[in-house]
Amino acid sequence: MVGQIMKHLKSSSQNLRELFEQNISVRHIAEPLTSFDYELPVSTVFSFMKKHDYDVVGVRRDGLVIGYIEQAPHATGDSISKLVIPFSSTDLVDDTTPLLVALSLMRQSPRLFVRVLGQVGGIVTHGDLQKAPVRMWLFGLISLVEMQLLRLIREAYPDDAWKQFITPKRLGLAEKVLADRQQRNAAIDLADCLQLSDKREIILGSDVLRDVVGFAAKKHGETLLTELEQVRNNLAHAQDIVTGYWPQIVDMADQAETLLRHCEGIVIPSVNAA
Repeated sequence: MVGQIMKHLKSSSQNLRELFEQNISVRHIAEPLTSFDYELPVSTVFSFMKKHDYDVVGVRRDGLVIGYIEQAPHATGDSISKLVIPFSSTDLVDDTTPLLVALSLMRQSPRLFVRVLGQVGGIVTHGDLQKAPVRMWLFGLISLVEMQLLRLIREAYPDDAWKQFITPKRLGLAEKVLADRQQRNAAIDLADCLQLSDKREIILGSDVLRDVVGFAAKKHGETLLTELEQVRNNLAHAQDIVTGYWPQIVDMADQAETLLRHCEGIVIPSVNAA
């Protein structure tokens, strides 16, 4: 069993970050930027935006996108040229920009415009953060945190000595899961059947684990681990991870990555050791 655990833990925070920094860029979540010639009438463009529920469209001059306009139902004028908002350096990224960099930039911005071969041709909005690459990053990060917490629980409390920190009801549920999986010949033990909420209670209930993990303030640890569980559940059930979570989810991911790196460096003796 120990060998199996160590095999699973070969994945690290660095492995995950390298995967997303080197292989997954902003182009994997960007959408093409619809654009219009700057001489087109305001009524024509805003009618299109309303019909298609676009908040933003690009504006072209001489075939190049030079800026954008935002939805404004009461805007008037002969052409959209007077409404153009120039791009700024803070809302422009290349299509090769790593996804994780784009997520950080979108903390304070409702959108990013994406350059392809030097010309603006794409856009990323908060809605695009629901897409698979972002969800995979968060799910992978939370899964690694959970694996490290389980490792620390095993090291501190071998032979299931962690049972003292969870309720009889939660213990019974874990035992039921174990029995069901053993019927399918799964090579697991009782600790493998703990849910993230159980691991949270064990970590926070143990003075030793709470200290080494870095949760000097128990409330901070409870808040972070509860948020991670909520987001993980939303990811697992393909639910919304932006509404009500943005931009806090970026800060939560940063805290989770910091926690993960910290846990990866911890080696603790068994509490029950002589």
